[in-house]
Amino acid sequence: MRRRVARRIYAAATAMGVAAATGAILSMPSASAAATGSASGYATQNGGTTGGAGGTTVRATTGTQIHEALCGRAASDTPITIEVEGTINHANTAKVSGDSCNTAAGVIELKQISNVTLVGVGSGAVFDQLGIHVRESSNIIIQNVTVRNVKKSGSPTSNGGDAIGMESDVHNVWVDHVDLLASGGESDGYDGLFDLKANTRYVTLSYSTLRNSGRGGLINSSDSAIDSSFITFHHNLYENIDSRAPLLRGGTAHMYNNHYVSLNESGINSRVGAKAKVDNNYFEDSKDVLGTFYTDLPGYWQVSGNIFDNVTWSAPGEDTNPAGPDPVSNTTVSIPYSYALDAASCVPDVVRRTAGAHTGLKVSDGSCSPQSPDPTTTPTASPTTAEPTAPAGTNLSLAAGADGTGKASGTSYGNVRDGDLSTYWSPSGTTGAVSVKWGAATTVSSVRIREAAGATGAIGFWRLLNADTGAVLKSGSGAGTVSFPAASLKKLTFEITGATGTPRVAEFETYA
Repeated sequence: MRRRVARRIYAAATAMGVAAATGAILSMPSASAAATGSASGYATQNGGTTGGAGGTTVRATTGTQIHEALCGRAASDTPITIEVEGTINHANTAKVSGDSCNTAAGVIELKQISNVTLVGVGSGAVFDQLGIHVRESSNIIIQNVTVRNVKKSGSPTSNGGDAIGMESDVHNVWVDHVDLLASGGESDGYDGLFDLKANTRYVTLSYSTLRNSGRGGLINSSDSAIDSSFITFHHNLYENIDSRAPLLRGGTAHMYNNHYVSLNESGINSRVGAKAKVDNNYFEDSKDVLGTFYTDLPGYWQVSGNIFDNVTWSAPGEDTNPAGPDPVSNTTVSIPYSYALDAASCVPDVVRRTAGAHTGLKVSDGSCSPQSPDPTTTPTASPTTAEPTAPAGTNLSLAAGADGTGKASGTSYGNVRDGDLSTYWSPSGTTGAVSVKWGAATTVSSVRIREAAGATGAIGFWRLLNADTGAVLKSGSGAGTVSFPAASLKKLTFEITGATGTPRVAEFETYA
């Protein structure tokens, strides 16, 4: 039982530094950004991190399908966004072979590849007892997913017990709005939630939760291998973690606007020459939240604007060098990117409302008052299920061709542009895509989606894509009429990403 001590607040008037809070409103990525927004922190350096931007988008509901998507690319660096929905587990994650991939069963293997986005969509993506392993790879985005209960011992095992692990010449990775969960410590079969080693660089972990684990994570795995560096942690929640929040062996890390609750043994453990810049975080009900612990090889820190609320500190010893009870800087760290700091006093509220999967990819730019809709569940346009009014002008689809990603027996792509409401196209499952296409560039600014009789309301969430470029023109739910900025294109795709039954699209009308 930890003894409650007086609340200590270290928030000097100059704590905001070069990144002062300005009262700007909370914002979120637009739907047209393929639900990824823009990287932050060290992931913006070294050329930046864009993941699969500019490439194709595919849907996966099993781990095997994720591997198939990687292996189906023309090359290992062909950009791709993989939208993941459902529960990914050992039973549905098999090894897939190909020239553009190097996968393995029982783990999501992002190995020897680049330019990939893995994003949870729809009702959510849960990697259950199955880790995500990034190795010899670059330009990777992992977003809006839950990874839980990955074990290194017992059964089943995956990824050495790490929820997300990176190693062997990995650079430029952005992990954002994820939930990383365990159910105990090493004796229970678990290892780290977020481990980076063997020359992993330029990584950002943002707006994520790390809970209920003996080990939060580390940078570098031994005192003699300290080549991983340049990692940013911001707007994350660490809760009920015994230690390693994170453990730093060498390298440079920046921690700002994180909320640390119930760090039971130690928190940010800077060792072996590591440098940590620790700005405007909120530490609560915890022990030894910053310092050098379990070694006589010291690390360093620069602190400003942090709040220490009911934090207890050990007495210094041979292998214990806590930064408190009155933390002061013992180094300086230069940060090469711009960032906006929330005041530490509002961090618990901001993090509670933004961090983790299923929070709408909400982000804070210093306002302390997050407000935004949820782009993963709330459509940007919501046509009614009543018969929609036709836009003015000629239905351009009548003179177009059609194709798609798959069709149910007895249906046809061409049925969506034949002017006949008694014929229709249905996907081969509950989701899929149908396109209209022209021989020359055609300007389109609105569409009308009409459902067949008896199928009203079956269409759930959808996206309209410029198939020439892959750009998302609009997203929404239900059949109806929707407008968007005029686009000149040869092919327009209506992609159904969620449904309440079997969709039946009678007409996919297009208008200038």
